[in-house]
Amino acid sequence: MEVTDHDAITIRSVIECQLAAFQKDDAQGAFAFASQGIQAQFGTPENFIQMVRTSYPAVYRPRSIFFEKITIIQKNITQPVLLLAPNGVPVRALYFMEKQPDHTWRINGCFLVSIEAKII
Repeated sequence: MEVTDHDAITIRSVIECQLAAFQKDDAQGAFAFASQGIQAQFGTPENFIQMVRTSYPAVYRPRSIFFEKITIIQKNITQPVLLLAPNGVPVRALYFMEKQPDHTWRINGCFLVSIEAKII
């Protein structure tokens, strides 16, 4: 699995656009960036945004966003993104990306990983 520079730019744009849709409470817009599998799992844009609102507050309303280098995790093209949650806690969101038959990229899952802070 090779990710070109163009792919990396497109993946970042897809995630940025979904995050922007969450900021505007645009359920339909945010849902459009999810893969068909994710869309089938949640059924409606309203179900999807409600799940994100309640289970992923750092994704729903991040205070800051920082994109890291794309990597492969368990054979999934993964875009790690550092987010600052509304409560000020930093988390790493691992976005599993899926290339569609029409060559567009969609989000096929997002997993939050805690970041251990070290006091120096």
